[in-house]
Amino acid sequence: MPITTLTVTEKHVGKRLDIFIAHFEAALSRSRIQEMIKGGLALVNGKIEKPGYKVKLGEAITLDVPEKKVYAVLPEPIPLDVIFEDGHMIVLNKPPGLVVHPAPGNYTGTLVNALLYHYGSLPSSGPPGSGRERAGIVHRLDKDTSGVMVVARTPEALRALSAQFKNRIVRKHYLALVAGVIKKGSGTIEAGLGRHVKDRKKISVHTHKAREAVSLFKVKERFKNATLVDVEIKTGRTHQIRVHLAHIGHPLLGDDVYGGPGVMKRGDQDIPRQMLHAESLSLVHPVTGHPLTFIAPPPRDMATVIDRLRGTP
Repeated sequence: MPITTLTVTEKHVGKRLDIFIAHFEAALSRSRIQEMIKGGLALVNGKIEKPGYKVKLGEAITLDVPEKKVYAVLPEPIPLDVIFEDGHMIVLNKPPGLVVHPAPGNYTGTLVNALLYHYGSLPSSGPPGSGRERAGIVHRLDKDTSGVMVVARTPEALRALSAQFKNRIVRKHYLALVAGVIKKGSGTIEAGLGRHVKDRKKISVHTHKAREAVSLFKVKERFKNATLVDVEIKTGRTHQIRVHLAHIGHPLLGDDVYGGPGVMKRGDQDIPRQMLHAESLSLVHPVTGHPLTFIAPPPRDMATVIDRLRGTP
């Protein structure tokens, strides 16, 4: 890619270097811009400065943006558990362990690869140039979270369903198996979430830029040293349920990222993954306008853990 030169005018004097560049290069994320600055690919008058450097009038900012590698996302014969489908959308029960869409390190074996095999071309919800990388995907679940997901089959359905998620029309209920016994029968967790100040791969309630996050929980069943709860999320932040439950002292069983090593066993039972399942999804059909609710039972691994906690053979 050719080198680009930007000149600081009076309008931008005093801005952080990374913010100044982001103003002109909308296709680049802040994190990528910061990496470029630190790597010497964004220079101020030919010198390396820090991302927080305040730009001055007349300075020349030169950018050398590396070409982004394009990976072909290919159809793969991965089986799907389809709950409902018509010409506008697909509702499926995602198994644990399945990554939703391709990303660095995961360009094969994803839900998108499976969708392309079974349904062919689907509308992209990714940014311009992303092509089929997020074909039909309206929302996502973590790799180790199972449960109900909806996928759009047409651009019209994609827009309508995306708007429902954005406007919080969709109702999402999860089954969560947590460490410890929750004494309250129900409650509301209101704690803003953002990137962890030290570990950027984690989410935290202790952050400089918290975004609103609200989760409602209701106890379904108590065990000796664990609790099964229904969680309805009013917002859809990354890792919201995992962080919120850990915040109140009851992390998900199997989630060592937010619960530590102590949540990986209960008695003599190993916990195979984070015990979180998207049990139901309620929305409005993107074309007919009819209200719909889809339900999926927890997968065998989670059901087995629950049965053993009950003492069921």
